[in-house]
Amino acid sequence: MTVDRLLLETADRAFTDTCTHAAIQAAERDGWAPAIWDTAAGIGLPWIGVPDAAGGAGGTVSDGVAVLGVAGRHAAPIPLAETGLLAGWLLASARLPIGSGPGTVVPGRAEDDLRLAGGRLHGTAHRVAWARAAERIVALVDDKVVAVVPSAARIEPVANLAGEPRDTVVFDGVAVDEVADAPPGIDGDALLFRGALTRAGLMAGALLAMSELTVEYTSERRQFGQAVGRFQAVQVHLVRCAEEAALVDLAVQVAAREADRGDARFEIASAKLLADDAARVATRAAHQAHGAIGMTQEYALHHLSRRLWAWRAEYGDRTWPERLGRAVIDAGPDALYRVIAEGSASGIRT
Repeated sequence: MTVDRLLLETADRAFTDTCTHAAIQAAERDGWAPAIWDTAAGIGLPWIGVPDAAGGAGGTVSDGVAVLGVAGRHAAPIPLAETGLLAGWLLASARLPIGSGPGTVVPGRAEDDLRLAGGRLHGTAHRVAWARAAERIVALVDDKVVAVVPSAARIEPVANLAGEPRDTVVFDGVAVDEVADAPPGIDGDALLFRGALTRAGLMAGALLAMSELTVEYTSERRQFGQAVGRFQAVQVHLVRCAEEAALVDLAVQVAAREADRGDARFEIASAKLLADDAARVATRAAHQAHGAIGMTQEYALHHLSRRLWAWRAEYGDRTWPERLGRAVIDAGPDALYRVIAEGSASGIRT
């Protein structure tokens, strides 16, 4: 499936105009970026990949993930993934209204203890992205999709390494705004894979931007009468950064394409694993090529570096090598070629 170039160009213009260095710094300080959200929402970007019939903006999962890549390139500090491809997906799957404002989703961590009792939600959810700014919080609880108004809950502000809100939300008998049975196939594991795909999409964009920024800097910075990028020792870092970015970008495109076709668990797990590893390798290479300037608040590299490491830790990091390795072992040696060549279509259970 081919992503519409006009869609990506429109998203790029929107984020280029709004995601300035100062705007991102302010968002990390304030926990919200209203101007960036209003611009993105005004052209429907948060709801790309959610069906028209459910109130979304239409398009495919590939479209939505590609837009996330653009957002990742610009370090856009808004709940783009949470509103559409996560909360919107859950609500649309359960035939519930998706709303018109920023939404978020409970990622479903092991330490959460949410439960429904008498039509009210009890318990605590952790690391809920932008809960303080969302109009609705969506969660999977007791095989049901539920939506609640954040103002009815107690929100304890927390941020991730990138300064993005990852709040703790306490539901003390909160009345549920919407509730419906989760349809077959919509469960905590499906949410884990969906979340991993969104984070891999964001990371693919951030890696591409990191590679381009590093090439640009080493082309301008001069030592001993020439650009530092001409030194072989620096070129090693440039190549390493570029190859990691290209590899993850391709893996994410394949994973999103297969998600549009059906089961894409093998491809999503592979893409997230590659993105997690690339965050470590590419960040090290980029900072080696930049030197000390890469660590300063006044330079954009730290926006990308901190987001890569923050997104790496979300929706599984250590999970994916173990799950992929176990799945390949269970499939057996005779199935190895089919698994590599066909991915999820080979029948492998990831």
